[in-house]
Amino acid sequence: MSKLDDNLSRLAPHLDRYRKNGILNLINGKDDAGSSSFEVHSPIDESLIASVARGDASDIDRAAKAAKAAFPAWAALPGKDRKALLHKIADAIETRADEIALCECWDTGQAMRFMSKAALRGAANFRFYADQAPNARDGKSLPSPDHMNITGRKPIGPVGVITPWNTPFMLSTWKIAPALAAGCTVVHKPAEFSPLTARLLSEICRDAGLPDGVLNLVNGMGEDAGRALTEHPDIKAIAFVGESKTGSMIMKQGADTLKRVHFELGGKNPVIVFDDADLDRALDAAVFMIYSLNGERCTSSSRLLIQENIRAEFEEKLTARVNNIRMGHPLDPDTEVGPLIHQVHHDKVCSYFDIARQDGATIAAGGTAPDGAGHYVTPTLFTNATPNMRIAQEEIFGPVLTSIPFNDEAEALHIANDVAYGLAGYVWTNDLTRALRVSDALDAGMIWVNSENVRHLPAPFGGTKASGIGRDGGDWSFEFYMEQKNIAIATGLHRIPQLGA
Repeated sequence: MSKLDDNLSRLAPHLDRYRKNGILNLINGKDDAGSSSFEVHSPIDESLIASVARGDASDIDRAAKAAKAAFPAWAALPGKDRKALLHKIADAIETRADEIALCECWDTGQAMRFMSKAALRGAANFRFYADQAPNARDGKSLPSPDHMNITGRKPIGPVGVITPWNTPFMLSTWKIAPALAAGCTVVHKPAEFSPLTARLLSEICRDAGLPDGVLNLVNGMGEDAGRALTEHPDIKAIAFVGESKTGSMIMKQGADTLKRVHFELGGKNPVIVFDDADLDRALDAAVFMIYSLNGERCTSSSRLLIQENIRAEFEEKLTARVNNIRMGHPLDPDTEVGPLIHQVHHDKVCSYFDIARQDGATIAAGGTAPDGAGHYVTPTLFTNATPNMRIAQEEIFGPVLTSIPFNDEAEALHIANDVAYGLAGYVWTNDLTRALRVSDALDAGMIWVNSENVRHLPAPFGGTKASGIGRDGGDWSFEFYMEQKNIAIATGLHRIPQLGA
């Protein structure tokens, strides 16, 4: 039996369960079929995965009320007890890691070589924030001449978490784990294209002993379930990962209830390669950061800024590498690029092939959509591009790289910053002072020097401009999920102004 056949046989019983029972909501600890449903299909072959409960405003209302009712007891639970329960959830995630990876591949089209680590990263998220829970509310002592100021934090209340369809399990844990550790309760609305592992996570949390109402799952569409969540008066904050346009809509929808928002949005991230860089390592990193995860990642290095005097040789090697990327079934361990999430997204990505030609760019590799089942797009490289082309300005969100030449540092910085986004940047140079100058001048929330995206959980994650508001990671997550409080205590008989004495 091949490794692909083995993975398919291991997946089969999990799919059979969902096809039989459907993918249900979870409201106040109870399975809920909702008043209607929709179908979700695999991007691999368009086969039916399952029928999914389609939540509406009434379902969101019940979930929000359950989260509100559960909040006082959950917030009052000692931090050490929340820590123990979150570690128990992490243990259960690791136990079901194989199931999570298989379902994530079938649901999203992501390759097993990347999704095999998704569950372990999710468990790591829960463990990291579990360990922070006992001290999450600690503050500072800030003395002044006449007062002692004591700061502290308290959980903000029930929150809404809206997650995307790319690496949905990991991104769900990234949002939900710190919210639970802080003492918040959650209503989770996952992307309609990828509901499988959100359901898995809710089951894991319930089976681990998370109290009813602390984590609620409502599937559905953005225009009804999503909007109802962002407008609900009992929901105090919205954490959202997704498109910049959707983030703008959510901000408008939450305005009447003065919702706090945390947005991790799109990117058009540059990888800047100077002529003094380690070019072999830079090539490896540039290829990995755009073609891994099917290019469907917010931090992808979708613009290659390459110094003119090394461009020809670098692009020649790059083209050969892109043409050699293995596209195939995501459950085949040899596959490097799988199908895109949905036909709508597939068509959007493919539309940029004609846009590139019309604008005068060269398709040096790929630029096709193979016939047959599945939403496959060949790994694509655009060359001879200029900074003002749409392929250099707009987020394509697929396995598509645009190469743009530059002559000197000033031009590289101008091109890098001259887009609407500011999520990440990658700089390749062996000149330390240049690395510091360029990193400081890049208008982005995260910079990696001589590296691909290597996440460190205590470090802040987020972007500037149209790439988002706020930061994930470490204590930055708690800043969002908690309210800051200051208590000032007079330490002496300071002078109080007397009016009307």
